[in-house]
Amino acid sequence: MRIPSPWELPNRPTLLRTIVGAGISKRRVELAVGDGRLVRIRHGVYVGAGSWPEDPGQQHLFRAWAEQLVKPDAAISHRSAARYWRLPLRHEDWAHEPVWLTLPKGGTWRSERGAGLHQCVADLPTEHVTSSEDGFGITTLARTAVDVTRSLPLPEGLVVLDAALRIQCSRLLVQPRRRDFANHRLVATAREPFFEAAGVLRGMGPVKRSLSLADPIRESPIESLSYGHMVEAGLPLPTCQCEVRTPQGTLFPDFYWEERRLIGESDGRWKYVDSGAVMHEKEREQVLRDLGFRIVRWSGKEIHLSPSVVMARIERKLLAP
Repeated sequence: MRIPSPWELPNRPTLLRTIVGAGISKRRVELAVGDGRLVRIRHGVYVGAGSWPEDPGQQHLFRAWAEQLVKPDAAISHRSAARYWRLPLRHEDWAHEPVWLTLPKGGTWRSERGAGLHQCVADLPTEHVTSSEDGFGITTLARTAVDVTRSLPLPEGLVVLDAALRIQCSRLLVQPRRRDFANHRLVATAREPFFEAAGVLRGMGPVKRSLSLADPIRESPIESLSYGHMVEAGLPLPTCQCEVRTPQGTLFPDFYWEERRLIGESDGRWKYVDSGAVMHEKEREQVLRDLGFRIVRWSGKEIHLSPSVVMARIERKLLAP
């Protein structure tokens, strides 16, 4: 009786034809799937069970990789690429999120949407595609942010763009510091690939407006979302993360309206850069009030669920004598 030679299971998504080309029969592949040693990611693409990630987000990227293997002219894009670049998205359900691919115009492909795959046909210059460390084709950070933002209202779009700009700025520096994100020349340089990506696509006027408002100085999705709602509400726009010196240390409030000496805090967390002076929240607030600042607060839950309530609260504070 012939004993099959040992088979080293693939540790990355691999095409069936590649496995068969290495001398493994289709029957052995099916037996390995049946006994749980091999995972069929999609028809014709497999990975060893030991390499199949437990995290749903990573599983989503493996599914995207598998689709891209079948369609090598495509790039993983939109929300799938945003997962790779770690951009903040709302309504993340990676166990059920369809894979997003973009294919370049000029072929026989067509845009289509199914339960497991959203396929777009669009302009896709080679400079808008990069290769991940695992070797799959994926849209660049800038193109990804632009693609995702295209379908979002301004506040949600700023959440993505602020985060992407912060990553882009960090790439331009060896060890980024807080003040670097307020450097206008650095930020302008970081914005360039985003505007370039938006420039090759149609109907990107709203995205370009969002890009002009995007700022890497904002440190959390709640801050970005709040600022976007302030823009939409027509409120006077504050300075973000400006330096406020106090006897107890240096604070960086999320928002500051200098003319009204009003500080806005979107999550209740103050950031210190001094040697470890950490006061309790009420004590910090009292220090600011003693210095003549007025304060308005709101929670992340509020800005997500009731942004109009938050905007009305801020407006009342701005109008108060």
